[in-house]
Amino acid sequence: MWQVALKMLTGDRAKYIALIFGIAFATLLMSQQVSIFIGLMSRTASQVLDVREADVWVMDPRVRYIDEVEALPDEALGRVRSIDGVAWAVPLFKGLAMFRTTDGLVNQVSLVGVDDETLVGAPRVWLAGGLESLREPDAILFDAQGADFIWPGQDPLAAIGKEAEINDSRVVVRGLVDASAPFITFPIAYMRYSQAITVTPPTRNKLSFVLVRARDGVTAEALASRIEAETGLQALTRDDFAWRSILYYLTRTGIPVNFGITIALAVIVGAAITAQTFYLFVIENLKQFGALKAIGATNRQIAGMVLLQAAVVGALGFCLGIGTCAVFFSFTQDVPALEGFILRWQVLVGVGVVVGLIIAIASLGSLLKVFRVDPAIVFRG
Repeated sequence: MWQVALKMLTGDRAKYIALIFGIAFATLLMSQQVSIFIGLMSRTASQVLDVREADVWVMDPRVRYIDEVEALPDEALGRVRSIDGVAWAVPLFKGLAMFRTTDGLVNQVSLVGVDDETLVGAPRVWLAGGLESLREPDAILFDAQGADFIWPGQDPLAAIGKEAEINDSRVVVRGLVDASAPFITFPIAYMRYSQAITVTPPTRNKLSFVLVRARDGVTAEALASRIEAETGLQALTRDDFAWRSILYYLTRTGIPVNFGITIALAVIVGAAITAQTFYLFVIENLKQFGALKAIGATNRQIAGMVLLQAAVVGALGFCLGIGTCAVFFSFTQDVPALEGFILRWQVLVGVGVVVGLIIAIASLGSLLKVFRVDPAIVFRG
């Protein structure tokens, strides 16, 4: 019976290929768009997730996400350090600055100022230079993509040693780092905290965040609650702050709606093509199913044949679509605009479940038609 089912399936090559193509197209579109959406949302919290040394981020109560900075007074650092359960607390500056090269070109950069003593907040993956490069006079570091953006057409390593200005203050590129791509596509620059607050325009407060490490035996959640209760500041664990930033963009922008429409269209188109083609395939083979019933095949056996055909089509289409998606991300992994966009196993499983549902829906209508077929159809014209 299984061999007969497969021969019936592959007998009409055009419909067989159309079924596989419909599932493959839906799989490719869903997996690609979901992966890009997840990668894009991950970028909104990349600068939080990159700082792995800190357990808790302390900020002004009005801050809602990483790119919304409301500076704290300098004494906030001392207040946080005095809380029981704090192993250490260091300042972090985050803001935008105008970077002027010796050629007169001006670029806006996302400037991060890390603690002078511990350098907590600086990247730990280096392409040139090292962590101690930050301690050199007038040092500034860039991510490789940022260097390529500021000095296009050159080897990013050629940026090492170049001089520039920020707010009429001299800076020298001392190293290149591998930082996660941010949501806002400005070049990322790193300096020591004392330098960052000097070269940026003067304001009353400059302390953007306080990074806190919990003592052994103290959970990050408990410490965050204690800091909020005793200082009145907002304190969030690293993961909570990352999710806060992600949820802000999910709820305040049209990104989820746009991606959701594309993914929904992929499901609808895939289901429509598959269901219609599979239904037509079954209709055209009603005489064969009627003949099988005439020789004693039961509805259960017929259902098994139809489900086998649907499973084969679904498996081939899913594998082809997922394979094409994996190849796409493999070829684009070095493209700056798609950095960090990968095919996650969770996406693979989720899309597999959706494809299974599409196949089940397509099979249901066909099965009802097969169950009702009269074996006498074989003897009709």
